[in-house]
Amino acid sequence: MSDAFDEDLFAKGLEQRKATLGAEYVERNLAAADDFTRPFQEAMTAWCWGFGWGDDVIAPKTRSMMNLAMIGALGKMHEWELHCKGALNNGVTKEEIRAIIHVIGIYCGVPQALECFRAARKVLVEAGELDG
Repeated sequence: MSDAFDEDLFAKGLEQRKATLGAEYVERNLAAADDFTRPFQEAMTAWCWGFGWGDDVIAPKTRSMMNLAMIGALGKMHEWELHCKGALNNGVTKEEIRAIIHVIGIYCGVPQALECFRAARKVLVEAGELDG
C-alpha cells in the first residue's frame, strides 16, 4: 500500500466493502490489481468505503438505496448491478428496489428505468428473490 493513505481508513473501508459487496468479489478485485490499477483500488477502498461508508450517520441500507438511485441516474449499469447485489446484502427488499427504480424512471426517464429493471431482475433471480 502506498504511503498516501491512512491504513486505518483503508482497513475500515475494506471491512465495509466486503460486508456490502461480498468478500470473494472484493478479494478477487484486489488480487487482480496491478501496479497500474492498485493505487486506485486502495484510494477507492479508503475514500469511498472507509470515509464515505465508514461513519454511523447513515445506515448501510440507506446508503445502498442512495447508491442505487444515484448510480441509476448516471446510467452506470455494471456498477448498478453490483450495488443492487450489495443492497440486498444490506437489507434492501425487492419492493424497495422496485420503488427506487420507479423514482429513477420519473426523474431520469423510462429507458433508464427499464435498464435498471433488467439488471434488478437478473440480480433478484440469482438471489432467489424472483422466479427466472
